[in-house]
Amino acid sequence: MPAPEDLAAKLASFLERHHNATSVDITNLRRLTGGASKQTWAFDATIDGRDVELVMRSDPRRLQPDSGDLEYLLLKAAGQCDVPVPHVYARGDDTLGMPFFLMERVDGETIPRRLLRDDEYAEARAALPSQLAATLAMIHAVSIEAHGLDVLPGPTEGVAPAQHEVDRYEQVYRAMTPEPHPVFELAFRWLRDQAPATTARGLVHGDYRMGNFMCDPEGLRAVLDWELAHIGDPMEDIGWMCVRSWRFGNDDLPVAGVGRREEFLDAYAKAASHPVDADGVRFWEAFGNLRWGITCIVQAKTYLDGHSKSVELASIGRRIAETEWELLKLMDPVE
Repeated sequence: MPAPEDLAAKLASFLERHHNATSVDITNLRRLTGGASKQTWAFDATIDGRDVELVMRSDPRRLQPDSGDLEYLLLKAAGQCDVPVPHVYARGDDTLGMPFFLMERVDGETIPRRLLRDDEYAEARAALPSQLAATLAMIHAVSIEAHGLDVLPGPTEGVAPAQHEVDRYEQVYRAMTPEPHPVFELAFRWLRDQAPATTARGLVHGDYRMGNFMCDPEGLRAVLDWELAHIGDPMEDIGWMCVRSWRFGNDDLPVAGVGRREEFLDAYAKAASHPVDADGVRFWEAFGNLRWGITCIVQAKTYLDGHSKSVELASIGRRIAETEWELLKLMDPVE
């Protein structure tokens, strides 16, 4: 990633070409918090006298730009289906030597501690469960074929998404884990026994959780961070929302720290116009905890192996034990 002053110059050059503009000024460039992999920068641009507020998303892990950037395509498709997302502004070229795109900036708050604690967001907390349910139903209704999203990863035809995801994460786990994790071994067996057999497929956001919701005092403004979207069982998103780590201490409100399971499932079923399999959601909640535990291993290993100096990646390793404890309770739900 270029230094901030070089980045500003490169973005100005890109916008000049994109708009065939004679004058572009970049000001107030700053990196936004959050995101251990992709980078997010906000800035103001004045293009031939017209002011716009923009956000750049880039992926320093990949050295070559990708003309078919999936997150760009996903945001565009979601926006066309009235899902609350930032409006995509421009797809990047080879200016930065890595994939990037620009979207219009949405003002609001994403930090869970503030959304779940501050008095300013009390009204938002009351509104969020129904808003999140309705928005998730809209995401799951996005047509994969109509929007060219069949390039997304997912199971082959006839393979149950649950089986596919368990296989995929076990492969990652076996490749990355030098030390034993008995709870994860038990969880893989339990998940295979409990896996829903459905082969139904739909658009899955993949990271639908507190921290990826832009909110204001009235509630949800935009759904962010689509980089993990894939084709699968839509119930995976509901299970992921309920992972304990995404409650940020509000353990009595298991749905993103703001809602209760039964009420959320009822709201989702009403918005989606079909019932929800509660056992399937329980499976995906357990899978979500295992997935997050494996992700913690991968992130910590990235730091320990010297591939990144990120303190955030290093600290994530301590959360492995949290997922193991939660998995034990989910696999044997004795109150």
